[in-house]
Amino acid sequence: MMAPHIIVTAGPTVEPIDPVRFLSNHSSGRQGYALAAALAGRGARVTLVSGPVSIDPPAGVALVKVQTAREMRDAVMAALPADAYIGVAAVADWRPATRHASKMKTDKAGFSSLQLVENPDILKEVAGLESARRPALVVGFAAETAPEPAALERLARAKLASKGCDLIIANDVSGDAMGGTENSVLIVSHAAARALPRMGKDEIARELGDSVMALLRAPSRR
Repeated sequence: MMAPHIIVTAGPTVEPIDPVRFLSNHSSGRQGYALAAALAGRGARVTLVSGPVSIDPPAGVALVKVQTAREMRDAVMAALPADAYIGVAAVADWRPATRHASKMKTDKAGFSSLQLVENPDILKEVAGLESARRPALVVGFAAETAPEPAALERLARAKLASKGCDLIIANDVSGDAMGGTENSVLIVSHAAARALPRMGKDEIARELGDSVMALLRAPSRR
């Protein structure tokens, strides 16, 4: 069996307002980079599409650097075909409608009413590709601030249905998960849910890497 090609997105996207300001989030990229490393270590051919982060890429991974959500979408589409797509990146849902060429002054009336437009939904677009181009396994991550595990699963199942993907990896980011070194996740498929306890992101990545490779090697996906 040939080594599977897996696309992983990681980190935040940065949506410029003007030359000095932007919209973004607290994603460190650690979980996506750890997962890319784990998959490469299990024999996969990994394309890592990364927003701006301050960590080194894992060895043996093809790194594509991007800034904005639209750049990330274009890089993902250019990397296809693939056997699996795993959207770990915290992609900004919105971007400023206008990118100003010079620094906006704070006394301008327009600055207090910044207009936003929706960014492309990369996960939904990949999951909705025609069968010839759609990866056999499409996995999304859901960063939520759910007060309890049952609520987290409900949110994950809603995203699973709305995006049309095969798995959702949900986690509660109300603590330090986005910028920290540990995480706890809930793996949700159409048939089941499995919780992983809080552990290091490298350990989470190894668990997820084993699960992804096992799914790709399953007879029903060959």
